[in-house]
Amino acid sequence: MTALISHTTFDCLDAYAQSLFWGRVLGFAPDADDPDGPGDEECMIFSPDRTQRLLFIEVPDVKQVKNRLHLDLVPADGTRDQELSRLLELGARVIDDRRMSDGTGWVVLGDPEGNEFCILRSEAERSG
Repeated sequence: MTALISHTTFDCLDAYAQSLFWGRVLGFAPDADDPDGPGDEECMIFSPDRTQRLLFIEVPDVKQVKNRLHLDLVPADGTRDQELSRLLELGARVIDDRRMSDGTGWVVLGDPEGNEFCILRSEAERSG
């Protein structure tokens, strides 16, 4: 017997804003039959094939320390550095740049509420 992950939940101050940010980052969208809106205390977004779900729940506490869990992302298209530029345009900020002169490494980013996540090299960059 095993368990399956239903969804990954993020505590946040603004569930709707976080769902919009992460939806743009990942290409996820809310349920068309039950869309989320400003002021909703819980907002869920789904991957295009609906196999992955992220839930954002409003809590009164602000983030104060490093995440114990974070997402590591790889570009679906293009390079790590191209994806980094796109993520910064969406509102992410660089927390720690761990790129190396030989092209390896990653960048630690923060979402609009400061939750850390990383952008790694693409599959093509790693195998090239």
